[in-house]
Amino acid sequence: MDMLALPTSPFALLVAVGVALALAGLAALAGLVRALRARRPGRVLSRLLLLLVLDGLALLALVLALALHGYGRLTGETPVAELAFSRLGDGLYEVELKQPDGASARYRLAGDDWQLDARVVKWRPWAVLAGLDPVYRLDRLSGRWHDLERERAADRSVHDLAGAGGLDLWSLASRHPRWLPFVDTEYGSGAYLPMRDGARYQVSLSPLGGLVARPLP
Repeated sequence: MDMLALPTSPFALLVAVGVALALAGLAALAGLVRALRARRPGRVLSRLLLLLVLDGLALLALVLALALHGYGRLTGETPVAELAFSRLGDGLYEVELKQPDGASARYRLAGDDWQLDARVVKWRPWAVLAGLDPVYRLDRLSGRWHDLERERAADRSVHDLAGAGGLDLWSLASRHPRWLPFVDTEYGSGAYLPMRDGARYQVSLSPLGGLVARPLP
């Protein structure tokens, strides 16, 4: 008989924990109803406290799962994007960015180089032993100039890839580290290479969480 496979991704694990705690909360609610019918104040109080604790933990697990939504796992060197460039003018390029899930978008960048940044979250050793892998999320795509004066004076071309609004684990860990004791570090990682007409690049994240960019044939 095959053993039941346990969820291995942080998102799936948190959802499973949240659902299990919610089901336990339903059992506690049934016990509370029975205690009310039996008119036993001591048992009513204990069942009510248990219900509040279980529901609170279930809500916390599901909120953290929501904050993890959109992050990918780092189980080896993981391809995170491919970029293809077309020159539009002096220092102006159109770039097509493709992600492993099939999502594709086009952006305009001004500069000599392109730069891709990502958010990375790594776990405490005990969480890693439990099977949690580091997770990442693409953050922004931007252009940069070699000349420092032009970099200071020229208009910046920066595109948000993470999306605004909603819960985000990286932001929560940065602002409220005490709330997330299982998070070890959260940091940004970036890679940049020159923009050229017809150039294509692959960007990967190493298991240590560093972005690596390589030209494609």
